Amino acid sequence: MTNEELLKELETLQPRERGMIEKLIMLFKGKRDGGVTAAPKKSFRDEKSFGMWKDRDEMKDSVEWVRNIRRTHWGPKSS
Repeated sequence: MTNEELLKELETLQPRERGMIEKLIMLFKGKRDGGVTAAPKKSFRDEKSFGMWKDRDEMKDSVEWVRNIRRTHWGPKSS
């Protein structure tokens, strides 16, 4: 659909429908309510749960911890 065709279609919509299209466009552009930009994304390190297990002794070697969990649930690795 060309830009001209799109504009013609838009003109045939009811005001409420046009408003919905406008909101959808703003959503795709990352804006909310009258052009106010969305809040910037936070780093996962800013999440409250980040590092919550850092002081756990069994988590010092996380790779080995996962291997132990897998052995417990699925048995030793078959070769």
